Amino acid sequence: MALSNALLVADVAHARLAPKKHSLRYKVYYLCFPLSAMQLLQGKILSLKGWNLFAFFERDHGLGGQGCQQWIQKLLADWNVPQADGEVVLLTMPRVLGYGFNPVSFWFCLDKQGQPRAVVAEVNNTFGERHCYICFHEDRRPINQQDWLRSEKVFHVSPFLKVRGEYHFRFSYSEDRVGVWIDYYDGGQKILVTSLVGKRQELSDASLLKAFFRYPLITFKVIGLIHYHALRLVMKGIQYNRKPAPPEKDTTA
Repeated sequence: MALSNALLVADVAHARLAPKKHSLRYKVYYLCFPLSAMQLLQGKILSLKGWNLFAFFERDHGLGGQGCQQWIQKLLADWNVPQADGEVVLLTMPRVLGYGFNPVSFWFCLDKQGQPRAVVAEVNNTFGERHCYICFHEDRRPINQQDWLRSEKVFHVSPFLKVRGEYHFRFSYSEDRVGVWIDYYDGGQKILVTSLVGKRQELSDASLLKAFFRYPLITFKVIGLIHYHALRLVMKGIQYNRKPAPPEKDTTA
């Protein structure tokens, strides 16, 4: 299993199936790296501290002001997943020109053989709130590509979807590709399907610059797309729901 730092260029797709159809598809690039190699991210155009063309800040992740490694290890201990005793690989978008917004980052918690035993979906909404969904099998066996893992929806993300129902997660993790599929069900009906599939490539100043010019201002684009498609949903007559209070707990299984 390759555990070097990587750049992952991914196809992201969203499709609303009901009550009215609406879909979008776009390219996004992510940092994909084991936490043990975080310090190696530092380069000429990617910084761990201070302003740069690209940046990764630990404070953008986790909860309670802890460092990433400390936070994720405590989370795994709290949810009793000792089988995830290997590397933790984070898939997340970097800050670009100082600005960062990650709708969702994924923490692949591996065993010593490199197999995922838990995956944490770290979700941010546009109201500055954050919640984590931790996915694992009840018997803590490895998570395979064909496995679907369920979690109750408890966190407000889109004002066009109520906080109810459940998510179905599926993950694919290998040395060259990463895939995530999330289906949202309400009352047993599939309402929304989302996918993120990409291929790892070498992380270097050259690959970052290529991504920057090929997909310019990607973090600004993502937040812009969120608001643009929200307007389109309003125009289609989709019901707008007020934001409820956030859940009391910061993590849901």
